[in-house]
Amino acid sequence: MRIEVKFYDDVAAVHLSGKFLAGGDGPFLRQKVKELIDAGTRKLIIDFSEVPYIDSTGLGFLAGTHVTAKMAGVRMMLASLNAHVRSVLDGVQLSQFFVIEEDEAAALVKLKEPSTGSEDSGPASGKNPKAKKRA
Repeated sequence: MRIEVKFYDDVAAVHLSGKFLAGGDGPFLRQKVKELIDAGTRKLIIDFSEVPYIDSTGLGFLAGTHVTAKMAGVRMMLASLNAHVRSVLDGVQLSQFFVIEEDEAAALVKLKEPSTGSEDSGPASGKNPKAKKRA
């Protein structure tokens, strides 16, 4: 797995390349994303255009990165998922927690728009529609 980061104004695009397998990939990528967030990144694209395969390590990275991004107030999008990666995300019902765009260009356009708050849904947002308010 290789990682390359490109910046487009206030957006960091993390380009992944290679199979996302067990080993050092997950922790290395999670650390890289954490460094970007710690440096002030508030808009993030994870580009899967060169990732032909993902296993549970990759899923763990995505889930952990989603939580980290939400806690830091970062808008994160996934881009360029091939059919295999998308089917794995769908199969474990993780797709619902991400904004997924066709490609990096579409994700950049979306991130340039004001946040609608729809990216703030899901368990990591701290919003629980079933939670009861205490008086």
